Amino acid sequence: MPENALALLIVGLIAGVASGMFGIGGGVVIVPALIVLGFGLQQAAGTSLGALLMPVGIFAVIEYYRAGKLKFGIAAPIAAGLVVGTMAGAEIARNLPSETLRQLYGIFLIWTGWRFGEPIRMVRGWLDKNPAPKAPEETRTSVAWYILLVVGLGAGVLAGMFGIGGGAIIVPILVGLLKFDQKVAVGTSLAALLLPVGLGAVIIYYRDGNLDPAAAALVAVGLLVGALGGAKIALGLPSKTVKQLYGIFLIVIGLRFTGVLDPLINLLAGG
Repeated sequence: MPENALALLIVGLIAGVASGMFGIGGGVVIVPALIVLGFGLQQAAGTSLGALLMPVGIFAVIEYYRAGKLKFGIAAPIAAGLVVGTMAGAEIARNLPSETLRQLYGIFLIWTGWRFGEPIRMVRGWLDKNPAPKAPEETRTSVAWYILLVVGLGAGVLAGMFGIGGGAIIVPILVGLLKFDQKVAVGTSLAALLLPVGLGAVIIYYRDGNLDPAAAALVAVGLLVGALGGAKIALGLPSKTVKQLYGIFLIVIGLRFTGVLDPLINLLAGG
């Protein structure tokens, strides 16, 4: 049992709540937290993917399915793309410096988060006691399978490189570009991530000695519990609120990937 077992469980729990609310695997929370706990970047990415290899979102997926917010026909091609993409991402991570792509990914998250959260409009809404009603946004329920396959491939590459589940790419594309309902996108993303899509990447990290199985197991236990709680919270909130919260979440994670938060993380890690 690792000395920091309780901390690892808490990391998994927090990541699980974010996972259930926003349809992410949880790696965007796990990797920075593991770095704070003293893991190297490669080991944190490998351990995160190891934790996400288990069906930690199963209870959350059941909740979204019961609420009618899950489309298996959309999740399947995304999952297929993730399988191939994560292996490619892991190979890139072990052979090429990824700092530039990491920063570009952070910028992408900040831009996407700004669009989702609409912070200026949010503040105006708080100040305006009688805001004008906003026209309902158009939503769709289907899209060509090959487009979804490409979405999965792209998300998989980034997942393999950075130890994330891929939902931070899948959900923004499903909502922002393909015009799916926020909750449907979240449930569908969690379903796509439910299968062991990152197995190939996990094997690569494990062979390189960049995976701590005991730590991954503890994080996975926290994820299992937290994801159910996150799903219940999200399903009980208006889609607009979930979308805005997700936008704020993406901005914070984007700042982390661009390196803006690195001094704070190093300070917390004692470095």
